[in-house]
Amino acid sequence: MNIRNALLVTTFVAATAGQAFAADISEQAVLDAQAAWGDGILAIAAAHNDGDDYRARATDHIDTLYAYGRTDVMFKPTLASVDQFRETSEEALSYFIGTEGTEDHGFAIKGWTNVRFENDGIYVSEDTAMAMGNYYFMGPDGTETKAEFSFGYILDDEGNLRINLHHSSLPYSPE
Repeated sequence: MNIRNALLVTTFVAATAGQAFAADISEQAVLDAQAAWGDGILAIAAAHNDGDDYRARATDHIDTLYAYGRTDVMFKPTLASVDQFRETSEEALSYFIGTEGTEDHGFAIKGWTNVRFENDGIYVSEDTAMAMGNYYFMGPDGTETKAEFSFGYILDDEGNLRINLHHSSLPYSPE
């Protein structure tokens, strides 16, 4: 093979490999993951409201959407100041459904009726993605609570998008 053909083959392999990786996570996949996360929060709230097994629903939410047990997960919930970081799925569950005697009062069981995302940006690179922006939670009384978010995503071995970074905070208030 001459040098020109070798360069063409190398260029083709590099280009097609890049295309294969770029197709692994799409921006639409991130949007779908956000919708699934919001739907999961609403399902937990509805199960709690209806007297159903909201603990099982929250456990499924965490097991399905987060990367716990697959890689390290960095989770900083909105309403956490004593136990700021949730390195395990059990700590995440406590935040979502509450644990008596802790600061966790059950974020996901507050009766939310809608969750919507407004992305400031989505970045996709091979088998990882990041998104940042604001999300809004509609309460049972119709009031909306705004929080700021950053999510990081990875692909697991089965090709499912999983959250490996979740940081959420309330907007800065100078007062």
